[in-house]
Amino acid sequence: MESTADWTECRVALPALQNWLVLDLATEDPEAWARALADEHLDSGARAEWREAFAADLLWYWGAARRQGALCAALLAPADGAVMASYTVRELKVPPESLSVAAFRAEAAWAEGPFFGEQDLDEVDLPLGPALRVHRLEPTAPDSDSGGVLEGVAHYVLPSHHPTALECRLLWSTLGFGEELEKVADELAQSLRLT
Repeated sequence: MESTADWTECRVALPALQNWLVLDLATEDPEAWARALADEHLDSGARAEWREAFAADLLWYWGAARRQGALCAALLAPADGAVMASYTVRELKVPPESLSVAAFRAEAAWAEGPFFGEQDLDEVDLPLGPALRVHRLEPTAPDSDSGGVLEGVAHYVLPSHHPTALECRLLWSTLGFGEELEKVADELAQSLRLT
């Protein structure tokens, strides 16, 4: 991504104990990339329908990350299993007067939702700079009686040495892993660097 700031690359250290699939946001042939990654991830004995479905999932997440203008993105998928969580980092276009944790807190507090329960808002210090940590549960289809629940942790980071704002977000629909995945989200945010 071409940045207007004084940095050119965003880096995140993915936890070694997890099975992360990095999305190649620069590929010019996403379908071939998705098929190759599905073949690499799935057991050689996996049925063709499962390979095609997994490649389609990869393409969906790839397209969502590209539409968001993600700087980097990865998926958490257990060995030979389905996608469990998605992680993206993107630069936010924020006016200079709104580059503060207090402004992010106010905006998150005013967000209409719908959310399940209360959203947790915490100010945290990360190596890259101060941040607002937002944890919440929300419906996947807020305008429908059907759909599932997404849980997620987003860190809205204000890098100390760069005039920008970043959103680092881990989302998952596998409820019951929330406590573990919250820790993963925090670990990812701690590892974030701009170079």
